Amino acid sequence: MTKRPLLISLILSLLAGCASNSNEVMPQYVSPTLYQSLTCRQIGEEARRVSARTAQMSGVQDAKAQGDAVATGVALVLFWPALFFIQGDKQNASELARLKGEFEALEQASIQKNCGIEFRAAPTVAE
Repeated sequence: MTKRPLLISLILSLLAGCASNSNEVMPQYVSPTLYQSLTCRQIGEEARRVSARTAQMSGVQDAKAQGDAVATGVALVLFWPALFFIQGDKQNASELARLKGEFEALEQASIQKNCGIEFRAAPTVAE
């Protein structure tokens, strides 16, 4: 009976390391003052670059989350050592959070300068 709580504890701790979906990664705060010296055209160009990179990283993040979900399912049903193949997402999620914050800061800078730029996130690109 004492092995069961230990096994459940191990599984829960490994599940906590699973990668989260890109839409669950919250933006990191980036000050819009970083972009105050840019012209509206430069803000638009930077926003396109950040949006494209955000979409790319979102695709990577979602692929990691899906891979971790499959590994977890296999581990729980068939083969518990598969739990060690769960990758997690710390580095990728950090970059994605920073990019989301940059995009928000660029949008705020655009609003402050009355640039009239319409901000839309690029579609997610899986690698």
